[in-house]
This record gives sequence, C-alpha cells and structure tokens, in this order.
Amino acid sequence: MSISSTSTRTAGDSAAPIVIVGGGLATIGAVKAIRRAGHDGDVTVISAEPHHPYERPPLSKDYLRRESDRTSVFTLVPEWYSDNGVIVRTAATVVDLDVAGRTLTVSDGSTESYSELLMATGSSPRPLSLPGADLLGVLSLRTLESSDLLRAALIDAREAGAGRLVVIGDGWIGLEVAASARMLGLEVTVLGHGAQPLAKVLGARMGAFYADVHTSRGVQLRRQVEVAAIEGTAGRVTGVTLSTGERIPADVVLVGVGAAPNIGLASAAGLALRDRALGGGVAVDGRLATSAPHVYAAGDIASIPSARYGRPLRVEHWATALRTGPHAARSMLGTDADFVRLPYFYSDQFDISMEYSGFVGGADDYDDLQISGDVDAASFVAFWTKKGVVQAGMTINTPNRIADVEKLITTRDALAPDDLRAFVTESAA
Repeated sequence: MSISSTSTRTAGDSAAPIVIVGGGLATIGAVKAIRRAGHDGDVTVISAEPHHPYERPPLSKDYLRRESDRTSVFTLVPEWYSDNGVIVRTAATVVDLDVAGRTLTVSDGSTESYSELLMATGSSPRPLSLPGADLLGVLSLRTLESSDLLRAALIDAREAGAGRLVVIGDGWIGLEVAASARMLGLEVTVLGHGAQPLAKVLGARMGAFYADVHTSRGVQLRRQVEVAAIEGTAGRVTGVTLSTGERIPADVVLVGVGAAPNIGLASAAGLALRDRALGGGVAVDGRLATSAPHVYAAGDIASIPSARYGRPLRVEHWATALRTGPHAARSMLGTDADFVRLPYFYSDQFDISMEYSGFVGGADDYDDLQISGDVDAASFVAFWTKKGVVQAGMTINTPNRIADVEKLITTRDALAPDDLRAFVTESAA
C-alpha cells in the first residue's frame, strides 16, 4: 500500500502544538531537533510512563548492574524541557486519535489538539501464554521500573542462597540480561528454541560464537527446548518445566521472547499498517509520514521504505529511535528528505563489544558469510554477502570499523572473499 501525506502546511501555520506521543529516545531526539531548527511554537510530549523520556539500552546492561545510576538514562534532564518550552505530560496514556479533527484523547478524559503529531509509542514485551506466567518472580524487561524490579529480584535471590535465574528466550535482551546476571554472581540458565542462540539473526556460525561467549563464562545454555509451564509455591516462582518433563529450578525467571510494536492507537485510527510478513508496524513514507495527514511515526513502530534493500524495514533498536525521531521532527517542520540511514545496533555482553549494521532478515537474504580477523580471540568482523555484495556486517571488539563496514554496504560493490577476509588488517583510514 502506498503511503502519502497530502499536507503541505507546516507546524507554524497553526496555534495548536506539535504533539509527540511516547517516552523514549525517539521523543528526545524529536524535541531537540524541533528546537534546534528554530521552531518556537508550542510542543507537548505525552508519555504513559511516570517520568520524562529516557533511553533503554542500559536497562539490561550497566544500569541493571548499577555501574551507572538512574540519572544516566535521562539524556535530557527535566529542566531542559521547561527551559525550552516543552510541556511533558507523564503517566498519561493516549486512548484515541481523531485524525480528521486532529485531536487526541487521554486516559484522564482530557483532549489535546495538534498541528502535527509524532507517534513514537515503542514496543512491549511479548507475553508467555503458559501456566504460571503470572507468578511472582516471573519478569520481563522494557521500562526503567521493570529494570529496577529485575535487579531487586536478582539481588534478593543471590543474597538468599542459590540465586538462580532462568531466561526464557535467547535473543539480544535475554543474553544481555544473562551476562549481567552472571556478572552479579547468579547462576544462569538460558532456554532457547534454536540450535544456537541468536541463530535467526546471525546464523548458525555466529550463533555458535555467542554460545561459546556465554558457556565459557558459566551460563548454562539449553538449546532446542520447549517450555511447558512455570512452577511455583505460595504464588512465587520455583522453577520452569520443559516439555520433556524436566524441571529447572529458578528463583527468578525472565521472559525475553521478543517484543511487539505498540500500534493499537494507530490501528484504531485507521492508519495504514505494514503486513506482518514485512515486519509489521505503521507504514510510513521516506519522510516518516503515515497515511494520515499531519501524522508521523518513528522508532520501533515505524516501517520505513529502504531503497538499499528494496523493501520496508522495521527495526527495534536504539539507533532507529535515535535517528528517526529527529528526521520526523524535521519533516513535520516542512523538509522533504527521505530517511536513508542503514539499520544499526550494538550489544555489550561480558567483555564482548558488538556493532552491527545492515539488514539480513533470514537465510534467503545472503549466500555467504565471510570472517575477517580471529574468532577464537574474539576480535573480528563478519560479513553477510549475496553474490559478493555485503548485505550486513558485524564488528566484534574491533573498534572504529563500523563506518567502513557501512561504506561497503552502501556502495554495493561485489567483493572477492579474499578482500573481505583482509578487511581487519587494512588501515581504517
């Protein structure tokens, strides 16, 4: 379905404010971009969470381990908003969007009119439909409060004795929490469906690399298992039962089986959505405009056309929020540029620093994997290629090379395997 916004008016043409719905990094970037562009009209942020917008990557890593404090996640201090004339409504959930009347209805019954609207509503953890999923000690991770709760549960479990964490799901969040919990001194077991963790994203060989990262540091990885139930006593979790009948003791269970974009508001308002086969989310054009005039989308929910990959992409990572929030803000103020940045994300687990750029949605998107560097020494770059053309690249403990990887992806030149294998030894210049 084609997406177009018929509006040519700018935010400055109306007394109504620019309104941003969401409390994450896309919102932070948008309000900064609006003010940096010199727009002095009213701006209102509406967030369902009880505090000002913040970024989420530390929640599974340094903040969870308390290597950084609570203030570190707020990249803009609350005073910035008041000093820059931005109204922030916290603990306020938008329950209705009237695109014809350009009006939002909030859960307290109040309404907000808008001149331009940015939807940056993020994602929510996918729940488990299993017996025992509602027991105390069964947790997920998405918000600042959920990270605080998870840390408290982990520390209590450690100090009470065994300190056993079971992670259901072997994706990025699950493995990051597993690494943090091991660093905090807990016994950790990770349960995954596939033959290797992260195999859907990275393939078998790089999945095996991450498996070794964790098992060599004491994490118990259980592969190709099915969880049948979560067990408990007196309302509190005590273990996880597999489909084979095996029971794994647990003091804390983290459910990390993926996230779903928060598109309910957009769907109810009749905005065009992307087919789930293409990643789902809210369909936008290159300007990040939705099918409704004056309405834009950024961050996790935005399904953005990619000229590089010939398909729309919806990427639930930090850099997407970081980059699309400002881009949508500039579009709301009248610019016509298309969003062309490559997907990017990073993950820190133990002493493994990873950066990834590009897109590979599955095995059909590449026909070869080339490695430059030393996998055993955990210092290398991996390239996913198709007919010699780099589709995506991942750096492991190889600083300052991700920009060079991105150049290879964007130029689309077919490269010989020997050239790719020599990448790490080449000058970064």
